[in-house]
Amino acid sequence: MHGTTVDLELSIPLSQRREAITRCIHFIETNPEMLREILTEISTYQTAELEIQASLRALKNAFNEVHNNRPPLVNRMSVFMPSNVILYSYVLYLLIPSLYINRIEFRSSTSVLPQVRKLHHLLQSIHQLPLSLLELSHKEFMKASVLRADVVVFTGTYQNAESIKFQLAKTQLFIFFGQGINPFIISETADLEKAVHDLIQARLYNTGQDCMGPDVVYVSETMKDSFLSLLTAKLDALKYGSNADKDSAYGPIHYTGTLEMVGQHLTQYSEKIVYGGRIDYRDKVIQPTVLLSTLADKVKIVEFFSPVFNVVIYSKEEDLKRIVTQEYFVERALGATFYGRSDSPIIEILRKKHTVSVNETLFDIENGNSPFGGYGPMANYVSYRGELIIKPILISQILHEYWQRGDQ
Repeated sequence: MHGTTVDLELSIPLSQRREAITRCIHFIETNPEMLREILTEISTYQTAELEIQASLRALKNAFNEVHNNRPPLVNRMSVFMPSNVILYSYVLYLLIPSLYINRIEFRSSTSVLPQVRKLHHLLQSIHQLPLSLLELSHKEFMKASVLRADVVVFTGTYQNAESIKFQLAKTQLFIFFGQGINPFIISETADLEKAVHDLIQARLYNTGQDCMGPDVVYVSETMKDSFLSLLTAKLDALKYGSNADKDSAYGPIHYTGTLEMVGQHLTQYSEKIVYGGRIDYRDKVIQPTVLLSTLADKVKIVEFFSPVFNVVIYSKEEDLKRIVTQEYFVERALGATFYGRSDSPIIEILRKKHTVSVNETLFDIENGNSPFGGYGPMANYVSYRGELIIKPILISQILHEYWQRGDQ
């Protein structure tokens, strides 16, 4: 039975847990190179730096987050960790929740297990909290941890989330973080220089290997020529290098399956390639690539996890409104970005289902201590006691709002 302890006490007192978080903050601030060495095995140097800073910000605000949201004490949580931003995920899904969850067990994605193992061993020596990395298969982790947990957190595909959800008891609270399309819209009133600069920053974050990257870029037909000229000129100036290179704008692809997926997509839509298109399978390099189409072409939108710009030209705002309210978009509604006048009607349409950034990127507005996500069931949801809750998620807030002890 889950959540039946009425007077749950933390096995390690809260004061000691707060001290552990403080030690982690000090360690990260004074030893960033130790973390960077691990992170650059899978991320670019620039991405690693941004991730370290974001992790520090979240940790420094952890006490305020927990104080403001007042989550209940929970005994056990099981976490399926994402395959990217492993330090930031460690902070958001393990360290901060340790302030109100007695024991947390987690499983790494196999694609980054060596790096997660190193990271955990390094940080565990600092915090000494009851956070356990279980190196088990998916099936074994389900049996050994997930089915016994009060709260389960899963980051991955919607299909896998549904499979897990249907195996859980109604008294287990299930939190799902998925993927969205994250459309990036450049309207006719956009500051084009800023929009293109920010687009490149967002699409090339960790060489495109991040779920917040835009999978489609909608550009007003009035901006088409100047947009393409500016984008390709800026891409020409980008430097490729190893992940250890401070100055490289993009590096090798870590996730092997991405090369095959992108290769197939570029082959299918080869006539749409207007820039780049080369893949080096030996060194796992995908050249920044621009695909150009119109709404009428109906080019398939996929999550590339790579430096591919899927640019779609639209002529009328009404057409764009129709597209972003279609079922395919609504189901996957997570984040959206708009560049142009801040009073554009399309912004309010997007906000009905998305977290929206206006004249800045989703990376700029993301805050690890605040709810994030959208209102699409394939992007994120919470399942608990037969109810499906679809909205931006922050674990501490969700537990405060929905967690009940026992079966009453």
